[in-house]
Amino acid sequence: MSYLAEQIRRDDHDRYLCALFAPGAAREDLFALYAFNAEIAKVRESVSEQLIGRMKLQWWRDLIAAIYEGREAPKGNPVVQGLAGIIERQDLAREDFDTLLDTRERDIGDEDFADVADLESYADGTSARLTSLALQILGVQDEGSRAAGRHVGIAWALTGLMRAVLFQAKADRVPLPQDLLAGASLTPHDVQERRNAARLGAVIAQVAHTARAHLDKARTYRAHVDKRALPALLPATLADSYLQGLERRKYDVFDPRHALQRPAVGRLIWNGLRGRF
Repeated sequence: MSYLAEQIRRDDHDRYLCALFAPGAAREDLFALYAFNAEIAKVRESVSEQLIGRMKLQWWRDLIAAIYEGREAPKGNPVVQGLAGIIERQDLAREDFDTLLDTRERDIGDEDFADVADLESYADGTSARLTSLALQILGVQDEGSRAAGRHVGIAWALTGLMRAVLFQAKADRVPLPQDLLAGASLTPHDVQERRNAARLGAVIAQVAHTARAHLDKARTYRAHVDKRALPALLPATLADSYLQGLERRKYDVFDPRHALQRPAVGRLIWNGLRGRF
């Protein structure tokens, strides 16, 4: 197993599983892309000061600019080398990298999500842009696949944010719409102190229904999706399973089973073999 494959297996296991359905060369390129994403996704938790976090994101911006401008990337970092390789070999849209990094700036600050639309905008700028880049690596550019990928990306990010609610609360962040929390008479302290599970569950349910709507929308494009796009779209299958688990637990993120839920590998393999997402 390559260094980047091992890193993604450890840091982003769900995307690692989906990437296994890609052809060999594209698979390694996906690992490089996802390794880069894992690096910028954990910037906030790896620093003690916002300024340092912003400097780290700027370092990645400068690096990507250098690669696109034909300058040599620094040696010795497998993630950097992998990223440079896919940018040099593939016709990847720089705009997607720029938007991804700009949106990740929100992770560094303490800005809350105002409403569901704000949450969707964040998901669009992060996960959906990553999905767009994955589709480009797979050689897919048609409108149907790109539209499906955008909705899968948003749904996957929303699902991930709900899965991470308790983890984020430990860092004094609650990635839920403030208007819904206020409407339910909840504050971030209710999450941090594990209070009012039913009311919080009602908020989680609304976000989950939004994620489900994006999955449903993505699947309206099935007849127009390039078969090569499957590895980038398979997170939809895993999102289904996580959302169903939330529903079974009545959207109670305090339920111990919430943190223990694992990816539906059997369903992923079945859909992968059928070419479905």
